[in-house]
Amino acid sequence: MDSGSRNWPPIMALNLLIILTIMPFSLAQPTAAAPAPASDSCNGVFLSYAYTAGPQLPPEVKDPKQQPYKFESVLTVLNNGLDDLKSWRVFVGFTNNEYLVSASNAVLADGTSIPGGVGNGTVFAGYPMTDLKTAVKTAGDLAQMQVQVKLIGTQFGVAPPKVPMPSNITLANDGFVCPAAAMQGTHEMQVCCTVDANFKTNITVDDEFLPRQKGDLTMMYDVISTRATDYTAQVTIANHNSLGRLDNWKLSWDWMEDEFIFSTKGAYPSVVDSSDCIFGKQGTFYENLDFSTVLNCERRPTIIDLPPTKANDTLLGLVPYCCRNGTILPPTMDASKSVSSFQMQVFKMPPNLNRSQLSPPQNWGIKGTLNPDYKCGPPVRVSPSQFPDRSGLPVNISAVASWQVVCNITQPRGAIPSCCVSFSAFYNESVVPCNTCACGCPSNTVRTCSTTAPAMLLPPESLLVPFDNRTVKAKSWADIKHLPVPNPTPCGDNCGISINWHLYTDYSRGWSARVTVFNWDETAFVDWFAAVQLDKAGPGFEKAYSFNASHLEINGVNNTVFMQGFKGLNYLVAETDGANPKKDPRVPGKQQSVLSFTKKITPGINLVGGDGFPTKVYFNGEECALPTAYPSSGYRKRTSLIFSVLVMVVAFMVMQQ
Repeated sequence: MDSGSRNWPPIMALNLLIILTIMPFSLAQPTAAAPAPASDSCNGVFLSYAYTAGPQLPPEVKDPKQQPYKFESVLTVLNNGLDDLKSWRVFVGFTNNEYLVSASNAVLADGTSIPGGVGNGTVFAGYPMTDLKTAVKTAGDLAQMQVQVKLIGTQFGVAPPKVPMPSNITLANDGFVCPAAAMQGTHEMQVCCTVDANFKTNITVDDEFLPRQKGDLTMMYDVISTRATDYTAQVTIANHNSLGRLDNWKLSWDWMEDEFIFSTKGAYPSVVDSSDCIFGKQGTFYENLDFSTVLNCERRPTIIDLPPTKANDTLLGLVPYCCRNGTILPPTMDASKSVSSFQMQVFKMPPNLNRSQLSPPQNWGIKGTLNPDYKCGPPVRVSPSQFPDRSGLPVNISAVASWQVVCNITQPRGAIPSCCVSFSAFYNESVVPCNTCACGCPSNTVRTCSTTAPAMLLPPESLLVPFDNRTVKAKSWADIKHLPVPNPTPCGDNCGISINWHLYTDYSRGWSARVTVFNWDETAFVDWFAAVQLDKAGPGFEKAYSFNASHLEINGVNNTVFMQGFKGLNYLVAETDGANPKKDPRVPGKQQSVLSFTKKITPGINLVGGDGFPTKVYFNGEECALPTAYPSSGYRKRTSLIFSVLVMVVAFMVMQQ
């Protein structure tokens, strides 16, 4: 030390000593590192759902369970695996009657448009970013590996400080295993989904596109030519279900990028209107385009088929499989009529003005008249479709780009059928009719009928008259048979189609049934079909005498009989007026045939106990409502008992002589 340091005040020397004493230890203690994100430890697909906000919404209601609250959340999907995640889909188990108002970077996988209810949980699918690449292929670029879906909506009943979290989140793609999601505090849940080692697939990691999937109905969206501002697409609808069918099909989707339909061939928009374009951004951008020739500018257009007379029209037709009045038959019935197709010219909007910038519409939906309900998934990019060269050369022309939409038949909760079945048998004089309100209850509350009373047994001839003309017959029959009469009497079945299944005969080596199809609707059915499933007796079917019928194997089980009219007789007419409309009831269209069965391959069946009656009945693809009871065999037993007693009395009298 120099001489000056010896003259420091005592207090300064003491402070210096303390600093020098503490400093080495302070430098030796490292700062605690922040914990690594949970996603870093996930060697698969990382999912998280984070709730961010949720104020109360008006109005203020008395029932706390019905009080609406806004919710804002973020769903994150991150691919930390070694393979690209193609067409990602994530299930979110909403449980608070949520109503989704908006979702960025995603659509609903079942084809439902947003806004809409998702209170029972829903599956999100990526849009416009459908595939998530790996860190290896992108050098860790999160913009290509990850997607964040910002959700805004309304939930009911969960007031702050409680948090309306879903019950679970999970990856909906095949080939992954996801444990139950774990909560991170109160506002976030996370889960890491890994590849299922036991899952078998025919997809290789080098495949550029996903393979085409199977479904009851598939639709192809093929871009067959493209330009900077517009492209031409061909839409092909193919039915693959042996009992599926569409009549007067109506196809809808949502345009996501402000596209509009300029022209079509083979089909037509149900509404021709360009006003949304004229007064919208399309009219501003395409200022020199004559919008009077534009067919449709709706965000969700509805496309309908053309009649057969337009099939060879040079402007509207000349598209393979077009122009069939919207009828698509099962392939088992006629493979050539199980496909429908049309083309359309689509104009695009900025920033997609590039011939390679192509994006299919989303939220596809299709429905028909008296047909099954279909739920459709999102469009999935597949390998380009191949089409025969129209020049006749033995070569195929490839589409520019192709997407596949897969639809499957569903039975929505509370769905009301459009057809019903009645049962009758040779051993009972009464008919077990269709159930009360089988196809819905009457909307007219003035009518005095019971919607809950069981349907009344009927005399056979009453099946030939409309329900409104059956009341007197039903009451008279109940009086004759000593049956109770509800007050008020039960409402009708309200079905446009009813089918009577009559157990006709029963003998040692076989049996027979009579099927009658009634059309109470004002619409006739061309190329109609029906199918009956008999769990135990179905394999014994031999032939139908007035229908074209055959066995139909479903899921490897051969217990269904498929029926249709003979060629030239496949037209089920509509209901018509009676001979004297002022006093005679209306007359239904009807077709009838007897079916014969053998017992050789179905020994031990109990026809009377239920084996002789169908467990499922379909008409034009829709499952019909069945009665809740079979015809009672008590009448036959009482007759047999009386006959036996009579024989014994006669024998006794003979012995006394």
